[in-house]
Amino acid sequence: MTVRYVPLDEAMKRGGLRMVVVGGVPSPWGEAAKGILHLKGIDWVAVRLDYESAALKDWAGQRSGPVAIYDNERPRAGWAEILLLAERLAAKPPLVPRDPEARALMFGLAHEIVGEGGLAWARRLQLIQAGLDGAGGFPVPVAKYLAKKYGHGPEAAAAAPARVAELLALLAARLRKGGGAYYIGNAVSAVDIYSATTMAMFSPLPKERCAMDEVTRGVFSRPQAVDPILLEHRDMMYDKHLELPLSL
Repeated sequence: MTVRYVPLDEAMKRGGLRMVVVGGVPSPWGEAAKGILHLKGIDWVAVRLDYESAALKDWAGQRSGPVAIYDNERPRAGWAEILLLAERLAAKPPLVPRDPEARALMFGLAHEIVGEGGLAWARRLQLIQAGLDGAGGFPVPVAKYLAKKYGHGPEAAAAAPARVAELLALLAARLRKGGGAYYIGNAVSAVDIYSATTMAMFSPLPKERCAMDEVTRGVFSRPQAVDPILLEHRDMMYDKHLELPLSL
């Protein structure tokens, strides 16, 4: 299901599901939300985030993405909120396990990937610091903006590299422990999507699969040791479950 982009005024007049997304960058959060909707076959339209638009901020309640808005319901920006909305709109295929223990494991792993303080969050702090240090991270103006927005500071910056390495090791060990293609059992779940999309921050997909902003490609390609099993899992997810090429 190809992502369909519409102007803000059209999106605001429509019913159904609309989602504000960051353009030009394979944001782990945005691409995961797109992947969830794609797997479930949910019809939706996209609006590219415009940081200068007061109308978009009023409608979505913030200047960030992704933000999902269904009919006249409140905007949903958290990864878990968007996942649970998608589960409500389309029960199949289920991306949240029904078994309570498996469900708890799925949400726990997902939080460690895309939650506050998780892998994507820590990698972003790492790249902010690298940018401020002139060491291959975000361009300085971008780094300063993100630093203010996401709680970057000396303590968080110092802790980020170890946190990134710790979580990469955790995920690789979990995949090996499962002994299969997926993190939990023998079927795809949301955690597989979050893991696959977050790998963009370590090893972006090739240009023919992801025509992303080239400055950001260079930033996301900043060296970091990643167990090959995580990239193999990423490639499997895109080959079997997620839409290619990415629609940024």
